[in-house]
Amino acid sequence: MFRIVCAIAIVSAFQAQAQAPKSTHDAHAAAFLECARACDDCARICDACSAHCAQLVADGKKEHLTTLKTCQDCATVCQAASAIVAKAGPFSDVICHSCAEACKRCGDACEKIGDDKMMKECAAECRKCEKACRDMLKHTGHAAGHAK
Repeated sequence: MFRIVCAIAIVSAFQAQAQAPKSTHDAHAAAFLECARACDDCARICDACSAHCAQLVADGKKEHLTTLKTCQDCATVCQAASAIVAKAGPFSDVICHSCAEACKRCGDACEKIGDDKMMKECAAECRKCEKACRDMLKHTGHAAGHAK
């Protein structure tokens, strides 16, 4: 009888643990990975958009030279942010602040170009990444994006 009561207590404890809310650590870890994914996604789109802009420049549309450069730089910053944030590195606040600013500038530049599907897609992805990085700053303990 005692064994049955113990077994029921153990099963109940495991069920309660499985239903318990995630710990703060788990929530932080999930936020870091979500931000890293947003940065990866943005880097890929910015790389594709820079290649698109390079073709347009080659076709004589010189106004795309600026977006070609902003997309290249944004992709590089996003790649760095993804690498640092994925491992919850100590400079996550610094790179998230920088990445959010790079994505804002790149998104602004791409939005200035008229009805180009690729440019719109890039701007939208930059906005998502900018938001993810700004949200991430809350989890780094440096909401302003600067070291204390």
